[in-house]
Amino acid sequence: MYIKSSNVDEIVQTITGLNPEPSQVVFLMIGEKNCPDLNLLIRKLNEKKISFFGGMFPAVISGNNKYEEGVVCKILPTTIKPILVKGLDSEEFVCPEYDEQVIEDRYTTIVLVDGLTSNISLFLSRLFNQLGNSVNYLGGGAGSLSLVQKPCIFTNEGVYKDAAIIAMVELKSKLGVRHGWKKIEGPFVATKSQKNIIKELNWTNAFEIYKEAVEQDSGKIITKENFFDIAKGYPFGITVEGTEYIVRDPLSVNENGELICVGEVPENTVLDILKGNKDTLINAARLAAEDGITPDIKIKDALIFDCISRVLFLENDFTKELSNIQNVINKSYKGIITEGALTLGEISSHGQGYLDFFNKTIVIGLLMNH
Repeated sequence: MYIKSSNVDEIVQTITGLNPEPSQVVFLMIGEKNCPDLNLLIRKLNEKKISFFGGMFPAVISGNNKYEEGVVCKILPTTIKPILVKGLDSEEFVCPEYDEQVIEDRYTTIVLVDGLTSNISLFLSRLFNQLGNSVNYLGGGAGSLSLVQKPCIFTNEGVYKDAAIIAMVELKSKLGVRHGWKKIEGPFVATKSQKNIIKELNWTNAFEIYKEAVEQDSGKIITKENFFDIAKGYPFGITVEGTEYIVRDPLSVNENGELICVGEVPENTVLDILKGNKDTLINAARLAAEDGITPDIKIKDALIFDCISRVLFLENDFTKELSNIQNVINKSYKGIITEGALTLGEISSHGQGYLDFFNKTIVIGLLMNH
């Protein structure tokens, strides 16, 4: 449900009124505009002995609408306490070990990360090594649209940055993962990179290569100053056999002509430069919703994690993306409202089930009882 208020007491009162049980966890997605005092919210929910986790996002989604303020609240069944993983700014972070009883298809794993931390791909790789493809995964990156890093994900323990949350939900799921971007140039090899920074493409300065390809297609001159305005329409794609590209969003160019991306780009990764238009993106949203639908199965809930940069690209047409999704869901499952968050990167298992961090992508999870 969507809670319009940003007042801590009103939020807590609404959640308490939903009577969450000990075998349930409350999942809170909070819009960053007029964001409530998260420390106060955590303290008051702890006083009520409510188990919860969540994040602050650029905006939240309920049905056909996005909201920059307010809270989307989900009450989900679980017998396993959400786990907080701290210290993702270092490779020394520790991933939890799960009992074998967890590693079965009874669960869907909701994964939240600080979208502006480092080592996200390494964290997801370690998590996948623990749980494998026996569970479905969905989630995304929390944080501010300003791209200024701040504490943004929380559990009963507190609110943190450089951290992740793993929440095992006792529901099965079907996933849809789409983006709608198509190749215009490539392949290029990231011959020199460091985490989320592409330094060289094909042994040449990364910005020079990118600039030449984008200017040729767009007819516009791209500079360090206008980089994001043009680059939002020209992401990179990492080829994955048997499924769509994993998209990497170039955010800015530094003084050395290196490209700063959302998400890691390992050295020797093969990249294409992609392009989209509003119609292909909006249609991809419809396909993502259709991908998750299984006839004759009753759906309990629908969760969506949609990239904030899709909003920046689609602008006023973003409402068409949301209504496309909601129309598909309602055709098969009347009364289900798709809710979720606009994220700094999206998390899902895809293709053969491998877990990845996406950009400019839409992830839809349809949750169902066993």
